[in-house]
Amino acid sequence: MAWRDLLLSGDPWSERLGDAWRGFRARKLADRNFRRRAAAFPLTRPIARRNANALFDLTAGFVYSQILKAVVDLDLLGKLIDGPKTAGDLSGALGLKPKAAEQLLNAAAALDLVEARRDGAFEIGSLGSALQSEPGVRAMIAHHDMLYADLADPVALLQGEVGGTRLSRFWPYAAGDGGAVGDEEVAPYSALMHESQSFVADDVLDVVSFGDRNSLLDLGGGEGAFAEAAATRWPHLRIGLIDLAPVAARARARLAAAGFPDSRIDPRGGDFLAGVDGAKADVVSLIRVLHDHDDETAVKILRVARDALTPSGEVLIAEPLAGMRGARRVGHAYFAFYLMAMGSGQPRTSDEISELLAAAGFGRVNTRLTRGALPIGVITARRAGEGPIWRD
Repeated sequence: MAWRDLLLSGDPWSERLGDAWRGFRARKLADRNFRRRAAAFPLTRPIARRNANALFDLTAGFVYSQILKAVVDLDLLGKLIDGPKTAGDLSGALGLKPKAAEQLLNAAAALDLVEARRDGAFEIGSLGSALQSEPGVRAMIAHHDMLYADLADPVALLQGEVGGTRLSRFWPYAAGDGGAVGDEEVAPYSALMHESQSFVADDVLDVVSFGDRNSLLDLGGGEGAFAEAAATRWPHLRIGLIDLAPVAARARARLAAAGFPDSRIDPRGGDFLAGVDGAKADVVSLIRVLHDHDDETAVKILRVARDALTPSGEVLIAEPLAGMRGARRVGHAYFAFYLMAMGSGQPRTSDEISELLAAAGFGRVNTRLTRGALPIGVITARRAGEGPIWRD
């Protein structure tokens, strides 16, 4: 673009200058000789190396994920939690020959999960310690076998030519079969949801406060991970939970074993899309529920939530958002393709969820992001009443 054209343009300067700079940058980075010169020049060398490493990481990402899966499947980090060990020390426990154990340890060290010591032993690293402390993340990694299979031909998936995916069978409600599932069908996905919900619940509760609320209704609450966390943090809350009948039965058993009687947390079986039978609460929560559904169904769910609110009550939505600041890959890459393979739902931006809320009769929308292992957008909205419920 000629600078004269830029000066004569009526567009805002910042936008036009930005377009000019991005065009210039794209042309230069497409020039291999320019990249070679940038890699040789001391001032640009760190940037060139960082970009080269990032490109290689994209190229090798599938291999990294398989290394991660091996680390989790073999419980490598758990075997290092009590102190450093050599490949020879670990080979028997891992069921690997010493050479293979050393290869896995070196690969895990390259991914910053473990750290190599000068004496030849390996110890758990900071990233590995974080992973080992999050059973929900490890459960997701183990679950990825299905996603790997469904993404074997990503172009066919994008073109809608892949039918009957493993993920669509794993999540039976994705195909609208939720009302027909029994105990055996819900057990695997219900257990996974509980594990992964557990490490999300506290992160969500760190950015909201129920101190001035008396009741909570958790729609699609699974086995009660969020309800349990809320009840622990806010002992005065009366909490209801609605999910499919076999899931609610599992929630009742799990919560009773954890010491929560029905008078504190009351799980009920049913299809909340059909309504909640007059249930009312100060807060109605939807924790990782909306992104499993198309827009029409999502608005229907939000209207059910609205009708279940007491005056000045609020709906609480928590799920990964597309375009999250500092975590774009979470929504636009991971969850976009996961939900595509599942056959239902989509990741949405906070603005898109706000539009759904408006269509369902809500206003006063507020959004914040959690700071945990899985970045989550936390959105509240209300029909009427006083200020938001953010924790100070």
